[in-house]
Amino acid sequence: MSWSRALDEPIELSGARKLVTLRDAGEYIAALPKKEHAAPEWRAAMEALLLVVERGGPTLFARIGIIRALNRGKPAPQIEPRRKKARVFTVIR
Repeated sequence: MSWSRALDEPIELSGARKLVTLRDAGEYIAALPKKEHAAPEWRAAMEALLLVVERGGPTLFARIGIIRALNRGKPAPQIEPRRKKARVFTVIR
């Protein structure tokens, strides 16, 4: 497979920068500071990226890995379930 494959959707970073291809994502990860580069989330993102490039996996794997690594340390959004009012039934005998 090729490093020039495009991601399903570009990943927008701070500023006007976007990760469009697998090569862009690889270069972004390689340019990270050593301490951040060694974080478990970024290591998982690198493994997913290599899986896509070397084995021809779906590019969605790399996208998910990178987005999870970008959002590390941020709390996950809590979604409250929608509560419906209970229906009232009358028993007729």
